[in-house]
Parts: sequence; C-alpha cells; structure tokens
Amino acid sequence: MIRGYARVSTHDQQLHLQLDALKGYGCEEIVKEKASAVKERPALQGLLTRLQPGDTLVVWKLDRLGRSLKNLVELVLRFQEQDIQFVSLQDHLDTSTAQGRLMFNLFASLAEFERDLIRERTHAGLQAARARGRQGGRPPGLSKEAQSKAEAAKTLYQQKDKSVDEIAHLLGIGRSTVYRYLGLLGVMSTSTIS
Repeated sequence: MIRGYARVSTHDQQLHLQLDALKGYGCEEIVKEKASAVKERPALQGLLTRLQPGDTLVVWKLDRLGRSLKNLVELVLRFQEQDIQFVSLQDHLDTSTAQGRLMFNLFASLAEFERDLIRERTHAGLQAARARGRQGGRPPGLSKEAQSKAEAAKTLYQQKDKSVDEIAHLLGIGRSTVYRYLGLLGVMSTSTIS
C-alpha cells in the first residue's frame, strides 16, 4: 500500500500543495497533520504503527517527516529493516532505487559527521575551559528545594521516630538520597552511610 503523510506546522497553513502531490503520486491513504515538528505528532505515530512490509511511505519533502537529520535517518533505517520503501517527492529520494539508497546513505553519513563534529567541539570546549581553570558540570551544593528537603530529612532523622525508608517516602525522595543529604549535613559520616 502507498501511504502519504502531509504536515504543516501551524493551523493557518494549508495542506493543498502537499495533498495534490501525494494524490498525484498515487497514495491510497493520506494522513494529514497540523503540528510543529518539535511537538508530538499523533497522526504520524498512528501511521507508523500501520505500516506493513511492502508498503511505501511518501512525503512531499523530507522536513515534513523528520524533526532533525538524525531523527530522519533513524526513521528511514527503521523502514529499511521493516521492508518499507520511502519516497520524498521534492527531494527526489526513493529508497526502492539504487540511486535513492545512495542518497539516503549520504544523508546518514552527513548525520554521523554532524554528531562527530558536535562531540569534537564539545570536547575541545571542555578542555579549553579546564585550561582556564573552569570545571564543567553542576555547581557544588544543593538547590533550594534540595536544601529544604535535606534539612527536613535531618530534622526527621534526629527525632529518631521514623526510619530512613519512612523519611524517604514522606519527602518523596530515594533512600540513598536521604543518606546523601544526612552525610552532606554532617549528621552521618560517609563511612556510616557505606
């Protein structure tokens, strides 16, 4: 079955151009959605669950389907594993052809290259910051909310009428977090906690 997917980002945009192109291609089912790519897309999720081996999914343009190049690559790889063909009309991409598979593999390589570049830049930035004496990660200490929970844990623990499990349950935190808070506030030594 040839299934189409048409999407616009806002409710005031129209789907006419995409729908005409998908109908012209011969789509037997067309799923329409008005949603931003970064939000949940229930119509797309429903369509993805209905796709069967041998089906073809057609979109007007690549950016109608994927949130990012990485997301798009993951989707098309999933299609390939499930024996589902993918066609993007405006991008002239058809994974049922050798040329289409080559183009897709180029996209996949570009996505991997982009991830590697980001990783290298992040690593270089962290090294430069360390060389200037800055450390990455979360600043030491507790947030205001964590500090108040730590103080409450200390008070409840020192009253000696509740177990650590009960304190954790009351405060909505884990047992190990109670122990960590008690250690940070000097109520217990780290050797006692271990």
